[in-house]
Amino acid sequence: MPEELSEIDRDRLRDCIRIAEETRAAGAHPFGALVTDADGRVVSALGNNSLPPDGDPTQHAELRVVAAAFRSLGPEGMPGSTLYTSAEPCVMCSGAAYWGGIDRVVYALSEERLLELTGAHPENPTFSFACREVFARGQRDIAVTGPVMEDEAAAPHIGFWV
Repeated sequence: MPEELSEIDRDRLRDCIRIAEETRAAGAHPFGALVTDADGRVVSALGNNSLPPDGDPTQHAELRVVAAAFRSLGPEGMPGSTLYTSAEPCVMCSGAAYWGGIDRVVYALSEERLLELTGAHPENPTFSFACREVFARGQRDIAVTGPVMEDEAAAPHIGFWV
């Protein structure tokens, strides 16, 4: 059973949505994410950098923030960390969260809702595979809360994937 969403969680998701808006304004795919440590301190916050031709397709916002948090905190600092993201982590990003030592994921926009917004756009061939399914196959538990605040999180995507 997912845990309840706190006001701090809502504020962090709004930060992610703001990052997604800024990323879109910079011409990249509108996704944003951040990682907090066990004390709730933001240790990394980044947008997506996977837009062709200059972006690296592996540089989703979630993968980037998990890697930055791990570099900053090291393996001993990752317990109790939370990944907040404007959209549900894809299979690749779920794997990064798992291997990076994230203990909790909170996301706004579901993969299903994202697919409704992107359609069959060639730059975002989404997987129909929930992050909970990825985590369920691992050897450690990752708490997941989401989808929440989907209408707010959908806003940066409206009109982008045309």
